[in-house]
Amino acid sequence: MKIQGLLCGMFIPLLFTHAVLAGEPDKAAPPARKARLQLVTDKFISPVNMAVPHDGTGRLFFCQKEGKVWIVDKKGNQLPEPFLDVSSDMVKVNPAYDERGLLGMAFHPDFKKNRKFYVYYSAPVPNPVKRVLDHKSRLVEFTASATNPNVADPASKRILMEINQPESNHNGGQLVFGRDGYLYIGLGDGGGGGDKHGTIGNAQDLGTVLGKILRIDVNGTPYKVPADNPFVKTAGAKPEIWAYGLRNPWRFSFDKTTGKLFAGDVGQAKYEEVDIITKGGNYGWRIMEGYHDFNVPADADRNKLTPPIHEYDHDLGISITGGYVYRGNAVPALKGLYIFGDYNGKTFVLVPKGNKWERADLELSNRPADNPFILSWGEDEQGEIYMLTSMSTKDGFKGAVYKLVKD
Repeated sequence: MKIQGLLCGMFIPLLFTHAVLAGEPDKAAPPARKARLQLVTDKFISPVNMAVPHDGTGRLFFCQKEGKVWIVDKKGNQLPEPFLDVSSDMVKVNPAYDERGLLGMAFHPDFKKNRKFYVYYSAPVPNPVKRVLDHKSRLVEFTASATNPNVADPASKRILMEINQPESNHNGGQLVFGRDGYLYIGLGDGGGGGDKHGTIGNAQDLGTVLGKILRIDVNGTPYKVPADNPFVKTAGAKPEIWAYGLRNPWRFSFDKTTGKLFAGDVGQAKYEEVDIITKGGNYGWRIMEGYHDFNVPADADRNKLTPPIHEYDHDLGISITGGYVYRGNAVPALKGLYIFGDYNGKTFVLVPKGNKWERADLELSNRPADNPFILSWGEDEQGEIYMLTSMSTKDGFKGAVYKLVKD
């Protein structure tokens, strides 16, 4: 995520004209969709991620950026004690705005049997050096207590992966298990503006995991690389890479019905984008920002880039917060639509129409008077959608989670 970057001049190249037509809405925008916000909890600040264990308990787990995981039970009650607290193992984060923190969580597909789950957070380094090494992103496995399912066992900690981060921003952090049983991990380009890392930028460099979505098998020591990952046999490439050319894939999700992987990739200074991620795909950054030239090397072949299915500019928003294709039953009018929003509080849907995706507004009633920042989205076991927010009040920052219900 990010607040705002430096503005850069851009234009739409002819080679991407077909992509613009496939992704941008028609001049006659489709009608707005509607839903109502139902408060779930407002007892903690900075709820940046939601995860569900798929164990039949109906529990919802929320990552608080500052380092704690909280449970809301199936009756809607937030439990008084955190499920997990890794704050002492993390960098100290600013509750007002910080792109570091406890950023992601996912439950093992066999959690009901093995009690394993995974978190992604920002850990300190001994001697941080700006633009060289700010912190490290850490992927860690824990196990829930065998005697109390609402508490994690801190002694079960097992570090699977540590990634050096040169800047404090663009950390990604999404963790999602696919239908294949493998864990997908989102990583930003290393931060700063314009991906000024190395000669081609981290996102285009297959020799680093930054600016990528990774795919690993957690059932290994510390993990295994699936044999069918696209760059396993590519010399010099990191075999964990599933897709690349991403600036900061802050949130992504699998469609429950089609299995397609939708990602909201945060833009630089002018354009935000939605991508459908496929095996080995190159999504253009830093060559392109959305459909537009950004930093194009002389030998670039844009035909090898996968364009987004949609973009919007900074007249509309500042930082995309990707969501979910709705497969629940509470709001029939949203069925099959991709729900997403922007950090500035605006909410939208993408409506499939042939090979196009058209953007429409998502009007949410019962919205707080002080428009909240949208930090993330969540999906429960029934396919219902939750909006995770934070806003500034006279008493400081206040977080809240809302469920989308029929208006």
